[in-house]
Amino acid sequence: MATSTAGRGDVWDRLAYLLVLSRPRFWLYLAGPVLVGAAAAATTLSDLYDPAVVVLFAYFLVPANVFLYGVNDIFDADIDEANPKKDDREARWHDDPVNTAVVVGSGVLGAVVITLVPALAWPWIAAHFFLAVEYSAPPFRFKTTPFLDSVSNGLYILPGVAAYAAVAGVNPPALAVAGAWLWTMAMHTFSAIPDIAPDREAGIRTTATVLGEGRTYAYCAVVWTLAAVSFATVDVRLGGLLAIYPVFVLGVAASNVDVARAYWWFPILNTVVGMLITVGALWSTIYG
Repeated sequence: MATSTAGRGDVWDRLAYLLVLSRPRFWLYLAGPVLVGAAAAATTLSDLYDPAVVVLFAYFLVPANVFLYGVNDIFDADIDEANPKKDDREARWHDDPVNTAVVVGSGVLGAVVITLVPALAWPWIAAHFFLAVEYSAPPFRFKTTPFLDSVSNGLYILPGVAAYAAVAGVNPPALAVAGAWLWTMAMHTFSAIPDIAPDREAGIRTTATVLGEGRTYAYCAVVWTLAAVSFATVDVRLGGLLAIYPVFVLGVAASNVDVARAYWWFPILNTVVGMLITVGALWSTIYG
């Protein structure tokens, strides 16, 4: 009985670890765009329950996050030894065969997902997986190349582009994709500001370490402004909503708020903005 109890405890400990590894605060960063993309493409409410949307949302809610952050933690294990963020809110990589198998299995599951959605969505999903791996892994390891680390974070909006393509049967407007991609670039670079010191200590060059804190704030404000302008060409209301981001980052830069603390406000802000975009799209679908 003691052995059985210990076994259950080990299972729960592992599940708890994998939960932390998957960054629950950020689950909607991948799954949220699926809802936004589906809502933007929908012509009837039933489109939201399209099997492709359900499959994409389910996969990008948890398994895709296990894969994305698992790959990141595997290849950052040495670097993360000097990163205090791993002690506060994240988990250091526990290198054992089961954890590795779960991460790899989550990626393999993504290959299965591709077979369950329309072919028009395949390139977007494939691009997501390429960037999800090569952001952290050799040979490219984009996260260690200034500005490519920023650009490669377009991986976060690709599930939404795939959902739009699956529902609408056509790809979304190019300027909408560009605006979303720019948004992810600024979001990633802002999130790297708290890591400037440990990254420099580890000898890692990123957009944030090259620019320094002050110029990184300016970079994020400019890129978020470009994102708002891109969205405004599609719908001026979208541009107005996205304008909150450059205002926010300039407010943080001008205040005494610790950037590490401000960074953890973004899941709330992003959820609210994503919800408003989704509700707006659904309103248009229902009421024309």
